[in-house]
Amino acid sequence: MTKVLLFAGTTEGRQIAEGCRGKEIDLTVSVATAYGETLIEGADNVRVISGRKDGDGIAALIRDTGAELVIDATHPYAAEVTKTLKAVSEQAGVAYLRVLRREDHEDLTGCVLVNDTQGAVDYLNATEGNVLLTVGSKELARYTAVNDWQNRLFARVLPLPASVEVAFRLGFTGSRLICMQGPFTEAVNEAMLRMLDCRYLVTKDTGAAGGFGEKIQAAKACGVTPVIVRRPLLETGIGVDECLRLLAKRCGWAADTKKRITILGVGMGDAGTLIRAAEKACREADLIVGAKRVTDALSAFGKPVKNAVAAREIEEILRTSAAEKIVVAMSGDTGFYSGTKGLLPLIRDLEPAVLPGISSISCFAAKAGVSWDDALLLSAHGRTCNYVTKIRRSPKTIVLVGGDRGVADLLTALADNGLGHLPVTVGENLSYPEERIVRGAAAQLAAQTFAPLALVLVENPDAAHAVLTQGRPDVDFIRTEVPMTKSEVRAVTLSKLRLTKSALCWDVGAGTGSVSLEMAEVCEDGQIYAVERKPEACALIEQNKRHLGVTNVTVIQGTAPDALRDLPAPTHVFIGGSGGELKEIMALALERNPAVRIVVNTVTAETFAAALDAVKILPVKDVEIVELSVSRSRKAGGYHLMTAQNPVYLFSCQGGQPDE
Repeated sequence: MTKVLLFAGTTEGRQIAEGCRGKEIDLTVSVATAYGETLIEGADNVRVISGRKDGDGIAALIRDTGAELVIDATHPYAAEVTKTLKAVSEQAGVAYLRVLRREDHEDLTGCVLVNDTQGAVDYLNATEGNVLLTVGSKELARYTAVNDWQNRLFARVLPLPASVEVAFRLGFTGSRLICMQGPFTEAVNEAMLRMLDCRYLVTKDTGAAGGFGEKIQAAKACGVTPVIVRRPLLETGIGVDECLRLLAKRCGWAADTKKRITILGVGMGDAGTLIRAAEKACREADLIVGAKRVTDALSAFGKPVKNAVAAREIEEILRTSAAEKIVVAMSGDTGFYSGTKGLLPLIRDLEPAVLPGISSISCFAAKAGVSWDDALLLSAHGRTCNYVTKIRRSPKTIVLVGGDRGVADLLTALADNGLGHLPVTVGENLSYPEERIVRGAAAQLAAQTFAPLALVLVENPDAAHAVLTQGRPDVDFIRTEVPMTKSEVRAVTLSKLRLTKSALCWDVGAGTGSVSLEMAEVCEDGQIYAVERKPEACALIEQNKRHLGVTNVTVIQGTAPDALRDLPAPTHVFIGGSGGELKEIMALALERNPAVRIVVNTVTAETFAAALDAVKILPVKDVEIVELSVSRSRKAGGYHLMTAQNPVYLFSCQGGQPDE
């Protein structure tokens, strides 16, 4: 029987040990801590031991076990352990195999990447604000070099005596110490960041198994800057499944039959809406995985079930379950706002089959007697959605809503923003006995009560006349004595901002809100924060929001930069008024997002000089200065004379170090 020594302590190590149980292999599993030992179940052919080992200890263990193969499934950041294992295995003449944790390919835009712990400390020393450390207890001592660390740092460590002792000895106590076992969901991470009022999250690239993606997404949702310590080694290796196949071949046992995984949509809520291929997969399944509501709908098949919703949790079940034929059941259709989108990238190597379901959209369109190939499809179920702007621009929109006031909130928003006359069709409890299709004007139906999960069709024949160009006429806005950026200047300003559909923008010195409101129309999936110190101007912006039907603008009354400190990190910043604090405002924006796009408009020589000084001193690149002179015609008898407006100077730049 082949003797193998496995150094584990990670999810991958546990999966390998599980795959070897009961097989023709003599496996010794070495983990660093007693806690790690409790996570791996032994067997007649699997022995688990704990305790940290240096080179001599590893060599002794190889001799004592008679190991013919060493498998290194240690943590990707345990660089010294990996180096030692390689060297000792080579000296002992024993084969060495590295099992690598898959890296997450997250969008790292807005993240700060550092090479090591010292790099993270150096970066944090140039910042202010609370920090959540998710790097483990071993690294905590080095983070005490962060300025004012006792008041800034929160440490999240494993709930182990050794980890807690290290943290306590350093001074992490009370609310500064969080003892929890991960990995954590995005929602838990987000709640923790908000509760602790953090501006920075320090993490390692722990891969999918370590919840890295959930940390990054939570940080972005909270406007928190992730500081990522890169992996210490650039390694090559294999995954868990390939490791088990190699062991099967080497040790002479029959490789496990390849799992047959099917992801399917159950349709509108009961097994009667399944397509035939999905019915067949459920009849043949050894296990059905999904949310309880979904597995309950499939109870007639009489199969064992495991309830899970999070993609990582489902992945863990799929990789560790002994079941050969597994169905992952999703509500509705697998291609329409489905959990399939998050799950598929995690299990591509398992080669799952994906079957469609009858989506709520398809069912609703059929019941309402309309086509949906020309409709804009939106979901406001469990997510924010700027549906008013989108409906204003679309002749036909279908919105999936959720919550007790989902339908009412949508219809009320339409009525409040000048669209209450639009004809709507509401479909609720589709495919159930309580199914109902209701038609009427948005304002008329807003007072009715509808089921939490429903769909709304909004038809807008005026959408064909919606203006999409930037630089609305000045007369579109309600005017007072409050200053306003004029149409031509606004058009060029918006062009220089290079806005994206989902941008998060600060408009500093918003005035009437003309720039904020046009930003919002461009960034229809984004959010705009209009910051203005004058109460009468803030009230005017709110008036213009209702007048133009724009909902994704939040008005903040206050003086910059103080009023900006609690806002989410921006992707774009427009500064139309700075109150003499221009450099400080730009510095804060760059601190919150080192890659932020900034545009500054100046009309006075003093502000021009301040802007010029700022772009020379601050870490910005691609600096461009444009003088914009506009003349407008006025009638003088039978003639038209051109009247010059005040020239405006536009400074635009991008966060980052200037090119050499």
